[in-house]
Amino acid sequence: MGGLQMGDSRQTLHLGRTNSHVIEEIHGLIRVYSDGSVDRLPAVPDVPCNWALGSDVTAVDVAIDRATGVWVRIYTPRVQGNHKPLPMVVYFHGGGFCVGSAAWSCYHQFLARLSSAANCVVVSVNYRLAPEYKIPAAYDDGVAVMKWLKHQSSYQNYRGSHDPNSWIHRSNFDRVFLAGDSAGATIAYHVATRVMPMDPMFVRGVILIQPFFGGENRTVSEKNLAQPPQSALTLATSDCYWRLALPVGTTRDHPWCNPLGKASPKLENLYLPPVLVCVSDLDILRDRNMEFCKALKRAGKAVQQVVYAGVGHAFQVLNNYPLSQARTNELLADVKNFISIR
Repeated sequence: MGGLQMGDSRQTLHLGRTNSHVIEEIHGLIRVYSDGSVDRLPAVPDVPCNWALGSDVTAVDVAIDRATGVWVRIYTPRVQGNHKPLPMVVYFHGGGFCVGSAAWSCYHQFLARLSSAANCVVVSVNYRLAPEYKIPAAYDDGVAVMKWLKHQSSYQNYRGSHDPNSWIHRSNFDRVFLAGDSAGATIAYHVATRVMPMDPMFVRGVILIQPFFGGENRTVSEKNLAQPPQSALTLATSDCYWRLALPVGTTRDHPWCNPLGKASPKLENLYLPPVLVCVSDLDILRDRNMEFCKALKRAGKAVQQVVYAGVGHAFQVLNNYPLSQARTNELLADVKNFISIR
């Protein structure tokens, strides 16, 4: 597919309803009505791929599947002397499976910065959202992108050679990493479990930033960790996202939500590359994330856990804590180190 200038038509407001009422709402982000229609509010502006980029990174939007509407925004560091192929990070944005976009300004800025700081190609995925497309649609979209990238790798020697800054020319398709934050981290995890059995050498590692897992039993941090007004995730918000995202009739112990639930595949039996889990100290998901790390270790998986003090959920994209910038610098350094040794 050719390069495009993508916007996101999912931020819509339906006015003048007379026969429907709100049945679910997350203030400032999404309203779901009894007739099945959805309002996504413009909480964060969409920006074009060339918006506010520094001189060291380029970006392009590429359509993947016109039937599903899935597309990607690809960030590539400009050539600066060394033409060595770069590792690739396939990144899924957060938003509780229900909101968010690869075009959101906060993700655009963060991922351009990640591309530059870690010297990697970043493929930011714009996947389908719930409740219109419930899980596993987002997981399916992630697998589709990975298959598309695998296909692109076979044409690497024939495309982009005229432009040393072309993403396909700069990418090392033998060093691919899956990554995401919040719901995007959950997508990255499930995509990894699905693509690794098909091609164990394709993915070198998985980077999970505040993975949005759930469960019927509350953790201590979910019950007791009070959230400030600027928090991106409260317990009520978390529950609402899961009600909207999971198939009707399922609970938060469904394998698509709770990787440690009784119905979930045993971690020992999963093909998983090394995993980096980034945990926020003030996040309600803190204890669930840390228990996931312990379970991975018990299952014999290679896992690195890093806890960022004094910040909560999504600090690295929302800058919603006094220590956000300092901790984001630390997170970028940790991701760079994780990638560099694999």
